[in-house]
Amino acid sequence: MPAEVWPQPVLDLLATGDDRPVFEDGDRRVTTAQMYRLVRRIAAGLRAAGVGPGVGVALRLGVTAEAFAAIIAAFAVGARVSGIRPDLTPAHRAWRRGENELLLDDARVAELAYTPDDDRPLIAAGRPDDVARIIWTSGSTGSPKGCAQTYAAMSAAWGPYPDRWPPAIADLATRLRRYLVFGSLSSQVMLEYGILTLAAGGTLVAARPPGFPGMIARHRATASVITVGKLYQLVHDQRVDPADLSSLRALLVSGSPLAPGRLAEALDVLGPVVFQGYGQTETGMITMVTPTEMLASPAALASVGRPPAVTELSIRDADGRPATEGELFVRTPAQAAAYWNDPAETADVFVDGWVRTRDLARLDNDGYLHLLGRIRDVVIVHANLVYAGPIERVLAADPTVAEAYVVGRPDDVTGEAVHAYVVPAAGHTPDAGRLRALVVRALGEASAPQTIRWIDRVPVGPSGKPDKRALAYLTTT
Repeated sequence: MPAEVWPQPVLDLLATGDDRPVFEDGDRRVTTAQMYRLVRRIAAGLRAAGVGPGVGVALRLGVTAEAFAAIIAAFAVGARVSGIRPDLTPAHRAWRRGENELLLDDARVAELAYTPDDDRPLIAAGRPDDVARIIWTSGSTGSPKGCAQTYAAMSAAWGPYPDRWPPAIADLATRLRRYLVFGSLSSQVMLEYGILTLAAGGTLVAARPPGFPGMIARHRATASVITVGKLYQLVHDQRVDPADLSSLRALLVSGSPLAPGRLAEALDVLGPVVFQGYGQTETGMITMVTPTEMLASPAALASVGRPPAVTELSIRDADGRPATEGELFVRTPAQAAAYWNDPAETADVFVDGWVRTRDLARLDNDGYLHLLGRIRDVVIVHANLVYAGPIERVLAADPTVAEAYVVGRPDDVTGEAVHAYVVPAAGHTPDAGRLRALVVRALGEASAPQTIRWIDRVPVGPSGKPDKRALAYLTTT
């Protein structure tokens, strides 16, 4: 068990009180001393509102210095912190209303920022076994899943501790002088690389407005996070009308699998700045590969990197026995402990201290991990999991549809895209536009099929079951 409870190392860093800028938003620059005072005032306001260990705090925040301070303050008082996604499905919004939590939006945080400092020592109050953070999935299964991470797990993370950094992270840290943040700071990826940036001596820079490649050139950014689809678009734009990206040192690719050929093209066009990683909400980072490794080795280029020494990988066959190729199980120091209020899913995924990734993988002789496919039936759209089953059920419930099948295929804009195959009901001709609208209404825009194709029958495999791999190779019209 670590001696310090999260977020004590961040509080200690900010308490140095120096004039180093830690957050930049246009002409506004917030120093460590100013950020520390801001965290103290918001923490005092939260305590005055009755927030402490075990109390829930829901975050609906953008990208501001106050938002960052509020997140750290909520952890500092020991709250159970959960971010609310900006693109919630109707099912997710309805579910969230049932939670007994204090809602912190940007307006409420702006008020808390004016709370008088109560002069109490600011020492991390989280209890090790309490849930520190709940990271919500998209709810595209029809019910959102919350990955519950304890204070003990967050305290075991490597982010704020330079002496714990794996080699790939140590390489990345040297490139984080100006890290672009956009979307929401309560995002797992934005926050964790933001903490790494502060520990590396860098500055979080608010992207105003967001959008590649303009925000990199405009803010002279050295690092940012990018989805696969946006990386493809950036590479295309740089070939056609190159922007000045001379400040860029690191692009962290998240979301969908990235084909080796496209990755090589990105390194060729953008330079040695692309970091390919693999992780899950349940586990955090599992592996990472640096630009230097990829340029030196074709095997590394085709992989998603090697795990840190503290991360354990286990590849198992369908019977749970060790295998050369099979399902990947992972154990990381900072992994989630369960799904919040979901014992059935918890029992299926969190197994004897391991996390089932439901991804197929193999390890090569140099320790690089290669992903081979997915056991679970999902499509990764804009780095978010979209489950095929709920889409199929919505489509099949329509009276004009006899059967419906959903697959994902690579897409230059979204990373992967949803494609549907429908067997029409006898005597009916389904309307694609109406079917898409049904899916959007039930599951949200991300789940809407990009194409819907009519088929006479679904191809089947040797077992007699529908062969979705065969469907994925059909040409859409």
